[in-house]
Amino acid sequence: MSAPVRIVIADDHPMFSFGLRAALDAVPEIDVVGVAATGPELVRLVGQLRPAVVLTDLEMPGASGANAIAELAQRHPEIKIVVLTMHADDAPVLSAVRAGASGYLLKGAEREEIARAVLSVAAGGTVYGGEIGRRLADYATRGPVSTPASAFPELTPREAEVLGHVAAGRGNHEIAAALLLSEKTVRNHVATILAKLQLRDRAAAVARARDRGLGVAQSASSSDGRGPRAS
Repeated sequence: MSAPVRIVIADDHPMFSFGLRAALDAVPEIDVVGVAATGPELVRLVGQLRPAVVLTDLEMPGASGANAIAELAQRHPEIKIVVLTMHADDAPVLSAVRAGASGYLLKGAEREEIARAVLSVAAGGTVYGGEIGRRLADYATRGPVSTPASAFPELTPREAEVLGHVAAGRGNHEIAAALLLSEKTVRNHVATILAKLQLRDRAAAVARARDRGLGVAQSASSSDGRGPRAS
């Protein structure tokens, strides 16, 4: 019989992590070797215990879940990471996957589903529960917004891509989800775009971009009659 899969749990809610540990301790194929309550504690525990799988929430004190995942993926690429969180929105899902997560489940998942996910990623698989998997498939087929680089040569390719989304009427949350970025990074890109183009606000950026042919087709195809949404 093979040895149990060693895992570390990370969640800043003591009652939830206690219950999750008790539930998984009852699974013979899984051995919970540690529990962390903050991002830095998670990184430290993983370095000490070297589990096969980390089961982590996305929101913890000290560091965002995506940042902790990215740090773990860089330091310990052999360790698999499964996100277990309340957040089902596209942006956190895509940020976690981009950071290096091999699985993403919602906290309503049953013990059996969580256990299967842990064992699957430990064996080299990926697991995205129900709706999460569909959203990832949608993103894979949706593709990025096309933005001619020549329209704004003063911008970097990424800034031009963000501007294309802004011109299409998308808010920061939608842009973050589409480009696998954090909303903070998108906000920083928008601020840099405004500074480089010497524009007063987002509305002026939309007008300038559309004058040069960006965003018009995308906005028309995705319009719901309410116009561009504010960030």
